[in-house]
Amino acid sequence: MASRSCANFLHLASGNLLDIPQTPRGLPRVMTVPGIISDMDSCSSNDGDSDVASSGCRERKIIVANMLPLHAKRDGETSKWHFSWDEDSLLLHLKDGFSAETEVVFVGSLKVDIDVNEQEEVAQKLLEDFNCVPTFLPHDLQKKFYLGFCKQHLWPLFHYMLPMCPDHGDRFDRILWQAYVSANKIFADKVMEVINPDDDYVWIHDYHLMVLPTFLRKHLNRIKLGFFLHSPFPSSEIYRTLPVRDEILRGLLNCDLIGFHTFDYARHFLSCCSRMLGLDYESKRGHIGLDYFGRTVFIKILPVGVHMGRLESVLNLSSTAARVKEIQKQFEGKKLILGIDDMDIFKGISLKLLAVEQLLQQHPDLQGKIVLVQIVNPARGFGKDVQEAKKETYMTAKKINEVYGSPNYQPVILIDRPVPRYEKSAYYALAECCIVNAVRDGMNLVPYKYIVCRQGTPGMDEALGVKPEYPRTSMLVVSEFIGCSPSLSGAIRVNPWDIDAVAEALNTAITMPESEKQLRHEKHYRYVSTHDVAYWARSFVMDLDRACQDHYSKRCWGIGLGLSFRVVSLSPSFRRLAIDHICSAYRRTNRRAIFLDYDGTLVPEASIIKTPSPEVISIIKTLCDDPKNTVFIVSGRGRASLSDWLAPCEKLGIAAEHGYFIRWSKDSEWETSPVGADLEWKKIVEPVMSLYREATDGSSIETKESGLVWHHLDADPDFGSCQAKELLDHLESVLANEPAVVHRGQHIVEVKPQGVSKGLVAEKVLSRMVNGGKPPDFVMCVGDDKSDEDMFQSILTSVSNPSLPVAPEIFACTVGRKPSNARYYLDDTADVLKLLKGLATATISKPRCLPEIKVSFESNA
Repeated sequence: MASRSCANFLHLASGNLLDIPQTPRGLPRVMTVPGIISDMDSCSSNDGDSDVASSGCRERKIIVANMLPLHAKRDGETSKWHFSWDEDSLLLHLKDGFSAETEVVFVGSLKVDIDVNEQEEVAQKLLEDFNCVPTFLPHDLQKKFYLGFCKQHLWPLFHYMLPMCPDHGDRFDRILWQAYVSANKIFADKVMEVINPDDDYVWIHDYHLMVLPTFLRKHLNRIKLGFFLHSPFPSSEIYRTLPVRDEILRGLLNCDLIGFHTFDYARHFLSCCSRMLGLDYESKRGHIGLDYFGRTVFIKILPVGVHMGRLESVLNLSSTAARVKEIQKQFEGKKLILGIDDMDIFKGISLKLLAVEQLLQQHPDLQGKIVLVQIVNPARGFGKDVQEAKKETYMTAKKINEVYGSPNYQPVILIDRPVPRYEKSAYYALAECCIVNAVRDGMNLVPYKYIVCRQGTPGMDEALGVKPEYPRTSMLVVSEFIGCSPSLSGAIRVNPWDIDAVAEALNTAITMPESEKQLRHEKHYRYVSTHDVAYWARSFVMDLDRACQDHYSKRCWGIGLGLSFRVVSLSPSFRRLAIDHICSAYRRTNRRAIFLDYDGTLVPEASIIKTPSPEVISIIKTLCDDPKNTVFIVSGRGRASLSDWLAPCEKLGIAAEHGYFIRWSKDSEWETSPVGADLEWKKIVEPVMSLYREATDGSSIETKESGLVWHHLDADPDFGSCQAKELLDHLESVLANEPAVVHRGQHIVEVKPQGVSKGLVAEKVLSRMVNGGKPPDFVMCVGDDKSDEDMFQSILTSVSNPSLPVAPEIFACTVGRKPSNARYYLDDTADVLKLLKGLATATISKPRCLPEIKVSFESNA
C-alpha cells in the first residue's frame, strides 16, 4: 500500500481536541542542540504563498486494535467485497469522545481472508471510504498469532489459568511467541505508513498488541503512545510464570499512558514491574507514574462505558417494541432473571445454573414464578474447553427443567443462537434481575446495558404501557471478579464459586422492596449515564495529552536490543560526561577537589564483595599522590571499614557516615561533627527498627556510631517497600522532638543526626582550600545515591561564592541515567573506573607506573 503521510489530509480543517491544552502543533524543524528541537513553529508562519494550512497543525488519532470495526461481505454476483461499519464496535463508539474536527484512522485486521491479488484494491478502498488501514496478516501467521499465542497462552494466563498439565491448557510454545512478535511488527509497519509523528496520537487496544509499542518507540522516540488493556491483568504470582514476561512488560512501558479498568489490574501490573524490573511508582497529584529511564509512564484507571445513544435508539425501534410484547405474553405472571454471556469457561454459566437450582430447592414457593433466560453468545474460540463448558451447561439446564419444570413451565431457557440487538434490548427491559456470574472477566458491559434499558425511553414506555413518571427499578447480582463490579456499589456482589451465596443473592434481588430497587437503580443510572464510552475516551486522551507534554523538552535516545529496547529521556542540560572533555580541563588546572561516593560508584551496588579492587586502590592512590589534588571518599559507611579498606591510599581524605566523621589523611586524627554530639535518640530508634526487622523477613539493621540503618534489599519487594514507608512514618513520629532526621533511600531507612550531610562535607573541604590560599579551579563530584544530591547542590552553591577569584570548572556527575542535580552522568561503576583511569593517566608523567590503561574517548551524546 502506498504510504500516506499527513500531507494527504490537508483538506481537513484543523481543530483542538476537547479544548485540552495541547502539545504545540507546529512541526519543529530546527535542531539547535543535539537531540533538542527548537521552539520554532512552522505553523505560525503564513506568508500567503500557500493555499492550505500546514498539516502539522491538525489533530489526528490512530486507533490500533486486532480487528477493524468493520463488517465485510462478498457480493455473490459480482464477487466484489462490500464493507460497512460495525455499529456495535467499541472502537467506533469511542470517536464520540473526540472533537468533531479530529480525524480518526483505524489500523487492524479484517474478520475475513482477502486474496493476495485483491489486497491492494481493498486497502485503497478501506482507506478512502473508512479511513481504515488493514494489516492483512498471512493466514498461517494469523492462526498462530491469534488462535495460538493470544488464545492459548495470554488469554488463559490473564484469566488465572495455568497449563499445569496437557489437559489443562497448552504449554509455552516459542514458535507461537515468534508469530505474536511478527504480527505486532506488521501492525507497527502499517502504523508507520500513515503516522505524522509530530502531531498524531496512537491509541493501542488490548493484549493482542502488547509488544507493538516497542516497535513504534524504536522508530519514533517521541511518539505519543497510549495503551488500554481490556482484559484482567493477573497477579504477579501468575504473570511471572510467563517465559516472555519481561519483554511484554517492557513493551507496555514504552507507552506514555497505560489504562486499566480497575485498580486491582493496575496494582498487579505495578507489582510485576516492581518485582521483575525493579521499578518503583509514586502518585503525583492523583496520577500514578512509573519512572522508566527518565520517562514517566502514567497509569490510568477508568472502566469503559456504554454508548447511551446506541442503546436508546435500539430501544425505540418498532421491532424492539414488538418483541417486548411477545416476551411479556410468554412470561406473563413470572419474574424474569436474565443472563447474557459468551460461551467460555470463565463466564460461570454452569455455576449460575447451579445457583438457580439451589434457589428453587431452598424456596419451593418460587417454583413456577421465576424463569432464568440465559442468552449464550457465540463462542470466540473452538477449543476443547469451550465444548466441555457447552456440554455441562446443557446437561445442567436439562436436569433443572426435568426436576423443577412442568409441561407449561421451564425454569431455565437457553437461547443458544445469534440474538439480534433489538431482542437483547427487549429482554433487558423486561428482566426483574440481571446476573453476571463470571469467575474472571476484564470488564463486562452487560450490567451497564441492563441499567440503561431498564431506565427506558419514550418509545419503550409506550410499548410497556407505562407512564414517563413511573418509577424505574433494576436489580443486579454481579461477580466480585469482573471489572465493572467496583463501579456498581448498589449491586449485590457475590463469589460465583459460593453456590449458596449466589442463590440467596438471587432471592434477595427478586424479593427486595420496590422502593429500595428504585434507589439502587437511580444510583447506578447516574453513574452509567455520566461515565459513558465518550467520557471514557475523552478522559483517556486528556491524560494521554498531559503525559506527552514533556516530549520536546527533553533529550532522548534509544538503548537496548530487540524487545529490550527503551528510550532514555533526560533534561537537555544533562549529558554524558566525556572523558576527553574532563581530562582536558584536568590538565590545565592546578588546584583540584575530587569527591567520590563509595557504594554504587567505586563498587557495584549489587556486588557481594564490598572491598575495593586492587585496580581501584591503585588509581585512587595515583590521584592522591598528585600534589595538585585534594581527594575525598564521602560515604555513608562506617569509618572502621573505610579506613581499613583504603589504607594504602595514605593521602586520601575520608568522610564516613555522611560526614559525621572526617579524616584529612591517614596520618591525621578523626574529626567528629559537633552538631551530632547528642545521640540519645538511638535508644528510641533501635527498638522500633528491631520490631520491623522481626516483622519483615529478609530485612536487617546496620548499626553505625552516629546512626542506624534498616535495610530491606533482601525482603519481598512489595512488602519491604510497604514496611519502609510505615517505618518512616513511625520514626518521624517518635523523633519529632529529637535532634535526628529520618530519610528513605534505595532499599533503606536511615536515621542520622541533624546537620550532618555529604553536602556539608563538600562545603567544609572547599572552604578549607579557599582559606588555605588554594581556591579550587577544578571540582569533580561523582555519586549515585540520593544523599549525593546534597553534595552536587552544595558544590554548585559553594563555587558561586564571590570570594573565589575565578570560578572553577565544575563536573557534578551521577551514576546512572536519572533525574539529578548533576549536569553529567555515567552509566555505571565501570564507566566511573574508566573516567578515573583517564584522570590518573593525565596525572602521571610516566605511564609505566600503572598497568596499561585503555581509555575510550567519547563525544558528548
